[in-house]
Amino acid sequence: MRQITLSALEYPTRTKALVHLQADVLRINDPQAFRTHNKPTMGLVIDRFTKEERLEEIVKQPPGEATITDGLSWSTAHGYRCYLKKHVQPRWESTPLSEIKALEISQWLKSLTLAAKTRAHVGALMHLLFERAMLWELMDVQRNPMELVKLKGSSKRLKKPRILTPEEFQQLVSALRDPYRTMVIVAMCTGMRVSEVLALRWEHIDFKAGAMLVQQGVVNGRIGSVKTEASNDYIPIDPAFAETLLDWKGDKSSGLVFPSHITGGCYYAGVIQQQILTPAAKKVGIGGIGWHSFRHTYRSLLDETGAPTGVQQKLMRHSNVATTMNVYGSATLKSKQKANSKVVQMVMPQAQPHIQPQSVAV
Repeated sequence: MRQITLSALEYPTRTKALVHLQADVLRINDPQAFRTHNKPTMGLVIDRFTKEERLEEIVKQPPGEATITDGLSWSTAHGYRCYLKKHVQPRWESTPLSEIKALEISQWLKSLTLAAKTRAHVGALMHLLFERAMLWELMDVQRNPMELVKLKGSSKRLKKPRILTPEEFQQLVSALRDPYRTMVIVAMCTGMRVSEVLALRWEHIDFKAGAMLVQQGVVNGRIGSVKTEASNDYIPIDPAFAETLLDWKGDKSSGLVFPSHITGGCYYAGVIQQQILTPAAKKVGIGGIGWHSFRHTYRSLLDETGAPTGVQQKLMRHSNVATTMNVYGSATLKSKQKANSKVVQMVMPQAQPHIQPQSVAV
């Protein structure tokens, strides 16, 4: 018989010690024999999930380029870790999988004082944990209990996105100084997410071909891959928009298009919105906007140009055309350039005033 000694410092609670002991027993015995004589807990699933997905390693990555590129994104790993520690573990860690019922989960989720969308994220993580439990033979392969749990309002938008008119956009641009002025123009003239704008590099922009490659995004200073496979794509550059980029580029040939003047790394989108974007918008009488307002406006203006559905989907870089407008289609670079140029001509000011750079603590 094998004797196992646990440190009280490493496993301060009875639950954590039992989870570790279950993992040891499972390694010694086969899963079927383990399930026959034991009751695997949700804590065992969480422990194995955390280790296999390397949540702690990914979350501890410092700001800058991702050092772990073959796993979850930093934002996803951080979200999972928070949901597990704050919500799932306190309630379910010591509960045997066989005793967790769909009705209990439903009532628990509804009791959480969280936004509907966040509750949905927690529910999706629970669904994933049950899937892994079945994969690892810790429970019988069956219908996932989470398929019986329905959360109302989780997909409902709480606030209608603010759409800017071309005139409002030009007013906003006139109230901003570089680099924030150029950041906003990039977001508006390409429909890029702010995470992609702040991670954009000069070497990914081909001015001769009139296109730029979007393949990186940044969240909380951590640079990683873009949101979806479809997001990794070339997008067109209109000549008028290219002039603005070239003016900002100067003699730079590589590196971040918008490096922080403090760290040299990426800016933090939330800080810029709070300290620069929102005050500038209020100054010109525009309220209720955020970074995503530019992407929503870009999509709205594409509609006004009469751009085909497929072209709009490709310009927005959506994985599913239903995300754009519930129709499918395709688009060539030439057709994307034509539609994109119409939007740029609608929003670009005729004259670009030279304004001195403005600093912000980011």
